[in-house]
Amino acid sequence: MPHRSDRPTDSSSPLRGCYVISLRPVGGHGALRRAAGSRGARLLALSPWRIGFRDDPATRDALRAALAAAHVVFTSPAAVRAAAALQPLQASPGQAWLAVGGSTARALRGQGIRNAASPARMDSEGLLAMPQLEAVRGREVGLVTAPGGRGAIADGLRDRGAEVRRADVYARLPVRPSPRVVARLRRLDAPAWLMLSSAEALARILSVLPADAAGVLRAARVVAASDRLRQFASEQGFKRIVRAEDATPAALVAAAVRHAKAPGDA
Repeated sequence: MPHRSDRPTDSSSPLRGCYVISLRPVGGHGALRRAAGSRGARLLALSPWRIGFRDDPATRDALRAALAAAHVVFTSPAAVRAAAALQPLQASPGQAWLAVGGSTARALRGQGIRNAASPARMDSEGLLAMPQLEAVRGREVGLVTAPGGRGAIADGLRDRGAEVRRADVYARLPVRPSPRVVARLRRLDAPAWLMLSSAEALARILSVLPADAAGVLRAARVVAASDRLRQFASEQGFKRIVRAEDATPAALVAAAVRHAKAPGDA
């Protein structure tokens, strides 16, 4: 049985009956499921990992150091939740608290950080373009994140001369797609759109899918959240790739709607 919110709700949408493939972590597909469902699409959840919070002395020490920096950057809502599980989040006078996207900023505000800011372009490049991070040479920047992913942020900050205090407060724990999910991928009976906001997630899922199922995935159209991800998808063998305005579920699905052909031609 399909998930209830997979049922089409927009009879005029060019995505009606199509599939939206999500590479979000286990339990993290809700927002994309709702965005897809509002356009009449069904969601296929293809999680490459689950989120596990860290709780050990080294992580706590690293977090304290990161939160004491003049600029504090959070890379995901999971980073906010994991940090808040280790200690209360409280901004000091003069600190700038920054989030890679709107969802992360909302998570920070939910923890009491009222001045949390995020870029209009919700990705690593957009974050690095924020005026708060233009002049960081010789300054400490706390980066609250997880191992892997978002490496462009730390590299970009170091290139500007910042001293990065990194706290990896959670981990992405690999999981394999269930046989049921792989079988569902193999028998897709309508056009599919892969929503791509993480190169690491795509690389992981391609590495664990059986060859025939990976071939089905590569036949899907891709909505990439950045030019960097568009290039990565091309390098992985995907042929039909379009660009979204940002990595939010609404923007990813909207890009698919803009580029979808009439039913029967996609």
